[in-house]
Amino acid sequence: MILDLFGTLVSAPTSSERSVAAAQLAWAMRVPMTVAETALSGSWQARHDGRLRSGTAVATHLIERCGASAACTNEIEAVLARLAHHRLQTDGTLLRALNDLRQGGIRLAVLSDAAPDIAEAWDRSELALHFDAAVFSCRAGAVKPDRRLFQAVLRELGAEAARTLYCGDGGGDELAGAERAGMRALRVARRGGLTGLAFGDVPWSGRTISAVEILPSLLDGWGER
Repeated sequence: MILDLFGTLVSAPTSSERSVAAAQLAWAMRVPMTVAETALSGSWQARHDGRLRSGTAVATHLIERCGASAACTNEIEAVLARLAHHRLQTDGTLLRALNDLRQGGIRLAVLSDAAPDIAEAWDRSELALHFDAAVFSCRAGAVKPDRRLFQAVLRELGAEAARTLYCGDGGGDELAGAERAGMRALRVARRGGLTGLAFGDVPWSGRTISAVEILPSLLDGWGER
């Protein structure tokens, strides 16, 4: 099974969280918050598609966009790392569901459009302990629904597409992308509610479940174990 990260395993980011992040970056760079907000939102593609390969590269990119001093690079890296650690926190109920899936013999992978700071924080997160593989767009060099991402995560998981279920909230046209790659797709209601931000969201007419937490019982009913 392959799962999305933001909006699926952890709450989708909100506008208020984005503002808090921009405020911390602005303070660290000694620039107005509006400048940091513009740099952060305007750098989404570069931070996620592989052009920026590390937290240091992201920090340098933001500093250049904001016209800040390179002397604050380490400080910006620390802010990004702290924000990434916070973003990867999730609910105990979800962690128990992941544990139930693995105890039942289900191999798990995560596939996410993610910036380098998230990818670097992943291995130190509690979530990582529950997954057999992880593929992040910043390392794969493509964003959803690029077929290369789905092929990469199938390779990492050692799974056949036809025998793999993809579960996500639908951002980035990921569900149709998974189906085009030969998988079955299942939408999960966006974790964090309707205030969560999503990029490239498209309508979905397939099956939707309320949360990842019901997957163990759902797969039992499907005879997947």
